[in-house]
Amino acid sequence: MKSIPTAFFATGAVFALIGMAWGIQMSATHDHTLSPAHGHLNLIGFVAMSVFGAFYALSPGAAGSGLAKVHYGLTLLAVVVMVPGIAFAITEQGEALAKAGSLLALLSMALFCFIVLRNGVGTVREAA
Repeated sequence: MKSIPTAFFATGAVFALIGMAWGIQMSATHDHTLSPAHGHLNLIGFVAMSVFGAFYALSPGAAGSGLAKVHYGLTLLAVVVMVPGIAFAITEQGEALAKAGSLLALLSMALFCFIVLRNGVGTVREAA
């Protein structure tokens, strides 16, 4: 990936495509059992990642920091762990992954809050 904003937007777009295909599959089969997992894929995988990408596109100082890369990795890991974890919890195969993914998502958002408060929005400052 060329940049943190591109990484967030491209990954979000992939998650959106997967979410849309999954939604069509649920509609076609009339089985919406896993809709909470589908919803989290769309919400965190597409919406949150796109919001994060927009912030980093507007805030090059924040985008150039090492914390931005950590934030991307943490968010990606949260989605990859949480979505199957929710599916496993719904199908009574255990809740451990859903819990772990939820904590990762919380850490991702807490890190985002820190980065926004540290850098502001739209500011160009020396990357830390």
